[in-house]
Amino acid sequence: MKIEYFKNRLAQIFWNGDNSLQLKNLRYLPRWMVIAIDVFLVVISFCISFLVVENIATSFYQVLSIFQQAVFFTLVYLASFFVFSTYSGLIRHSTFVDIFKIAFACVASTAVIVVVNYGYYLIYDQKIFLMPFLIINMTTTFVALLLFRVMVKRLYSFVSHGKQKIYDVLIVGVNDDSIALAEALTTSKTQSFNLAGFISFKNDHQRIKILGKPIVKYGSKFYDKIAPMKVNGLIIAGSQLSIAQKNELVDKALANDLKIFNVPDITQWTDKEDVSTKIKEIQIEDLLEREAIHLDDSQISNYLEDRVVLITGGAGSIGSEIVRQVSDYNPKCVLILDQAESPLYDLELELKEKFPDVAYKFILADVRRRERLESIFEANDISVVFHAAAYKHVPMIESNPREAVFVNILGTVNLANLAVSKGIDRFVMVSTDKAVNPTNVMGASKRAAEIYVQSLQQHSTGTTKFITTRFGNVLGSNGSVIPYFKKQIESGGPVTVTHQDIIRYFMTIPEACQLVLQAGTMGNGGEIFVFDMGKPVRIMDLAERMIKLSGFKPYDEIDIKIIGLRPGEKLYEELLSDDSKTLPTHHQKIMVAKDEPYGYENVTRYLKEIEIATQDFNDDLVVMKIKQMVPEFISKNSVFELLDKKVKL
Repeated sequence: MKIEYFKNRLAQIFWNGDNSLQLKNLRYLPRWMVIAIDVFLVVISFCISFLVVENIATSFYQVLSIFQQAVFFTLVYLASFFVFSTYSGLIRHSTFVDIFKIAFACVASTAVIVVVNYGYYLIYDQKIFLMPFLIINMTTTFVALLLFRVMVKRLYSFVSHGKQKIYDVLIVGVNDDSIALAEALTTSKTQSFNLAGFISFKNDHQRIKILGKPIVKYGSKFYDKIAPMKVNGLIIAGSQLSIAQKNELVDKALANDLKIFNVPDITQWTDKEDVSTKIKEIQIEDLLEREAIHLDDSQISNYLEDRVVLITGGAGSIGSEIVRQVSDYNPKCVLILDQAESPLYDLELELKEKFPDVAYKFILADVRRRERLESIFEANDISVVFHAAAYKHVPMIESNPREAVFVNILGTVNLANLAVSKGIDRFVMVSTDKAVNPTNVMGASKRAAEIYVQSLQQHSTGTTKFITTRFGNVLGSNGSVIPYFKKQIESGGPVTVTHQDIIRYFMTIPEACQLVLQAGTMGNGGEIFVFDMGKPVRIMDLAERMIKLSGFKPYDEIDIKIIGLRPGEKLYEELLSDDSKTLPTHHQKIMVAKDEPYGYENVTRYLKEIEIATQDFNDDLVVMKIKQMVPEFISKNSVFELLDKKVKL
């Protein structure tokens, strides 16, 4: 405890203290200081060597005085320091290369002195320096210079990591990525991780060592084997494990109080980055991902390359990722439309840096304003529209149903009608699983938009293909449950779950957008494409796992509270209604929902009634009209439940 206190106190005084000794602001020792210290060590080594040799009772040659010999030695070593640039590296980050430099400098200096010594002997038949003295001095000087660098490195680590936990880790796997990671850790600028060994899934690795570290076979007795090693962390390097293997490994590691870290494939590293900056604690998103999607890039290129593409809601989570992925297919121009000024500006800065060769137009506009949209369509030769603009937060929309009508329904109507009138080739609408048997206004408004797009496809004689894509929750999107849980955990809890049995489908943002692009190549128009969302996730399990990944114990250090279902929320989402059937497509993760389209005249009549209802500022009337258009819309846990009886009457 005293050592730990002393260490933390040193860190406070020298590193974090409010005084003149804030060493963290001193990025490195100046070169002149390194040279000065090295020269001082040369002088000290000379003195030590002299005392050692003098005690052997050997007489020194009298050609030069001891002072003159010391000056000569200092000048020779100083010259060798410049020749071998022993001062050029950062002392606190010294490596084997720096050790070799000072070794060469010491050997070269001694060699020069030996040459001078025997040259003088050949001319004057007398030596200047004793050979035992030269050997002892070379050894002493090398050790002094080496100890100086080791002490600086240790002191820097001691002070800079006064309050930072250092992990003794095992690296998962024995392959090029894991070995490269291990080598990088041994020369890392920061000492956050100590390599304890490797984990192998094969028997033939157990009798060998890599970098002097053991290889432990992963099996039923794995955690008993590593107990004596005092390991407190595992690092998963690259993508060598499947998602199922990674989940199994993480669950068992968490049960044994081990921290789990991730590091990307070696191909994603850069020489400028210290490997420690690439090692991150594993996130829940890493465990919910699924195997990589294989796209038909040729088909996607056929309808995106050299085309003008409009993406609405382009600054949002889904829209911005669609923008990034579309940018890889050489579009002629990408129009990014959003009403949120700051996110749109941030995206502009990002895209200009990442895709300098792609032409972009950043359009601040609102899909509710038809005149503004019409001017955009007229000014640009748009071929493809990705419609991702929508209000999506269920409780917020439940309290503001008129806004859902304006944006989710009428905004879609504006865009779809313009797509037909301007002869747009493809119109891809991003929908949601909440549109299936909706229990809230948000889902019902998206279902109404689906209905209109399908009916317009049947009614229109134009060439526009309307394609609807439907999927569930995406990981990391704005306002989604995972960022919300993270904030609650960071603040000490409790983590709030609406119901202990609630489940949700999850998909990563890149995966969802890849499938949106792929679905855009399919069908003749009017189809609703449903994505394979995998297995649903129990939100209670998700909360418990996230708490464990953060290093806490659920219900003990971080509590979980059940707060009840929110307005309009249901226990599970569906991707298909009871009356829908699915047909497979050529892509295994995309299916076609065979929803029977509504008649266009009836749909437009419903929409007209909904639009008129919004003018009365009567939420009940608005929701009533939506329920008439979407008869499967049955409110749950909402003030609008009473309307369901009126609709039936």
